[in-house]
Amino acid sequence: MKPICFFVASMLIFCSCNTELEQEADTHTNTNGKENLVLSRSNYKDQLYGFWLGQNIANWTGLVTEMDKIGAIGEIKTGAFYTWADWGQADQANIWDVGKPSDLSPTIDFVFRDTSEIWGADDDTDIEYMYQHLMLINQTSVLTAEQIREGWLNHIRAEEENYLWVSNQKAFDLMQQGGLPPFTGDPENNEHYEMIDAQLTTEIFGLFAPGRPDIAMRLATLPIQTTARAEAEEISRFYVYMHALASLKKGLAIKDRLNWMADEARTTLSDSLYPAKMYDYTKGLYQSGISWEAARDSIYIRYQLNEQDGYDITSKHLYCNGCFAAGINYAASLVSLFYGEGDLKNTIKIGTLAGWDSDNPTATWGGLIGFMLGKEGVEKAFGRTFSDRFNIHRTRQNFPNDGLDTFTNMAEKGLLVCDRVIQDEIGGIVDLEEDSWTIPIH
Repeated sequence: MKPICFFVASMLIFCSCNTELEQEADTHTNTNGKENLVLSRSNYKDQLYGFWLGQNIANWTGLVTEMDKIGAIGEIKTGAFYTWADWGQADQANIWDVGKPSDLSPTIDFVFRDTSEIWGADDDTDIEYMYQHLMLINQTSVLTAEQIREGWLNHIRAEEENYLWVSNQKAFDLMQQGGLPPFTGDPENNEHYEMIDAQLTTEIFGLFAPGRPDIAMRLATLPIQTTARAEAEEISRFYVYMHALASLKKGLAIKDRLNWMADEARTTLSDSLYPAKMYDYTKGLYQSGISWEAARDSIYIRYQLNEQDGYDITSKHLYCNGCFAAGINYAASLVSLFYGEGDLKNTIKIGTLAGWDSDNPTATWGGLIGFMLGKEGVEKAFGRTFSDRFNIHRTRQNFPNDGLDTFTNMAEKGLLVCDRVIQDEIGGIVDLEEDSWTIPIH
């Protein structure tokens, strides 16, 4: 047995011993009566590759319909939202480009990059990429406020187009003025604290602590509070919690695993606040047997028209009626989660058609299901191979190699972060000779 020694990771491409995924996690009880989770490092690397690949497919597909359909103040009218029948049909204009369909695709369809092309970063992937990089170069599992601020100022452009919006942009403005997290996400300083931003940037912390959502929450707390508070913070923690559970219950079908993960994450939500009530309401709609379109319409009526369960965004008279808000996009994401039933393609399709900030829920579930499937599983789902190259400099700056990276290398860097977390934060064992992690989970 050879425990790992940590070092500052270079930006080289690293090799992997095995890409065949285990079908079931190996758990056993040690001499102290505690249960351990035993995972293959090389298999986990394949899953991290699947995370980045699935997230990029879903992100770019969801961007085709981003802000096309956000509802209106009044009754639902014909054409107010997309339905199944719109998949493969002409894309309609979004709220910024009246009369102009998406530049990504003239029709509502999957957006791919084949092996001769390069995936571009977007706000659903670039901050997570940055946080992984910062954890490596700072040789830490828990980023400090100073490390977060330094990373943001170094890697995010001060001038437009810098691919920041609402709460992320406000937090960045405050950092430029000397502010540090969590000051940057405090409602007294950041009026956009209840927007969606933290949901896009922190899910990956769950994958850094496999089987240990308690540790994942500790890693993610300050990054979440960089831009979010109150219900938006709860929703972000919900997603982190689910990602941390994704290495458990591997004997179950993905649909059943996702339902179990979601129900477990639901226990972290405050019963008195709207995220918990949205979860219960949306799951109830799914269990009732109505269509996903009917469920989405019901959510729109309940939360944006009638402002029930304490969701009062409409009364605040925000731009586009809070189409960037954490709440309505969380509810829409649950529609695609439940009705997608673990099928990667259907989950992305429903998320793309559901409305509002449609690239964000699709990226979240595309990344999570992609992680659960691994690289080959994602390729099998679509019956094709994809580019593994990624350009972080599409949206960010000052990364090695002119911003060009690969999913293979990104997954290897994720492994190194996990090694540190498992050994230093969880007290587990990293055995390079046996290609394994032993993680105490109870």
